[in-house]
Amino acid sequence: MIKLLSRIFIKNYNDYSDAHVRSQYGVLCGAFGIFLNAVLFALKFIFGTLAASVAMVADAFNNLSDAGSSLVQILGFKLSAKKPDPDHPFGHGRIEYIAGLIVSFIILYMGVALLKDSVLSIMRPKKPDTSVLSVVIMTIGIVVKLYMYFYNHLIAKKIDSVAMEVVAQDSLNDVISTAVVIVAIIGSHFTTLPLDGIGGVVVAAFILKTGFEAASDTIAPLLGSAPSAELVYNIEEELMKHEPIVGMHDLVVHDYGPGRMMISLHAEVPGNLNIFSLHDVIDIAEHDISVRFGCQVVIHMDPVDTENKRLAQLKEILLEEVAKINPELKVHDVRMVPGDTHTNLIFDVVKPYSCMLTDEKLKLVIHEAVHARCPDIYCAITVDQPFVK
Repeated sequence: MIKLLSRIFIKNYNDYSDAHVRSQYGVLCGAFGIFLNAVLFALKFIFGTLAASVAMVADAFNNLSDAGSSLVQILGFKLSAKKPDPDHPFGHGRIEYIAGLIVSFIILYMGVALLKDSVLSIMRPKKPDTSVLSVVIMTIGIVVKLYMYFYNHLIAKKIDSVAMEVVAQDSLNDVISTAVVIVAIIGSHFTTLPLDGIGGVVVAAFILKTGFEAASDTIAPLLGSAPSAELVYNIEEELMKHEPIVGMHDLVVHDYGPGRMMISLHAEVPGNLNIFSLHDVIDIAEHDISVRFGCQVVIHMDPVDTENKRLAQLKEILLEEVAKINPELKVHDVRMVPGDTHTNLIFDVVKPYSCMLTDEKLKLVIHEAVHARCPDIYCAITVDQPFVK
């Protein structure tokens, strides 16, 4: 159905990278979700009330909250699609993350409310009606929610939407929750245990779990989460296609919302080549990276000495000793200044979060390790924190 609706209402519906198409998918899926959840709410509420089933009525209100979540999803996509303005030069893309966070809060609220009602139902149990019609309605709910999960999940992957993935995961948990309710309704016919209330507690647990996970997934990009290892690898791969670039460091990835990424990095180039030719290479690399990843790119050019054999030997020794201290340590901007009595080896070391040494201690350990192998070398070290984020 979503595929048909997208062909009818979305122009260029296959161009998932287009910001306008992306926004239209968010609105379309949200509107369709409101419709389906409203139907499920009406069915479950009416027959849950008639059957005196706390679990079914609670599940009905969970569907109602899902409809509200879809409304928030629509507003999030609409607002995040606003064009950049003087106060927000990078656009409003992070509003989509905020929408996802609001949805997670709605999920958590419904989970707490259901948990409260379910505990009261266990304390004051009522035997629910186990009619075939009730089971049929709940089964219909499972089928609908499975469908909602699949279309939200697939579209979320195509348009790279955290907010829509939150809605998808909520639908999947609803499938499990509704199945628990069916077991409670049928099982209560064969036992005096308050399965209805127990089923409600189980449903509440799933809802709360979804809420916490959704909140975590949407807060992470708002705080500034690290890019995936795959993205870092792909950026470096694209950069290294442009000769004579020989290395990359100080990569910084800023995420201002889906499709609104900004990248800055340092590209190492041979220092003996023509600066105008190198600048042209950097410009081309910036363009190619921006086209491939749909982002803005700023590249700082770092000249390095690629012909000094002594420097190459020292760099090899440095890398060996640094790896012994911590395999995740990285060095860059390695250069040397020869003198009459000693040679200064100047470089930056990027200290990972896993390294427990203080900056001063790390400098001392590296210097002593290199100096032990090369007595004429004195290390001038700058410690950097990981810039990749």
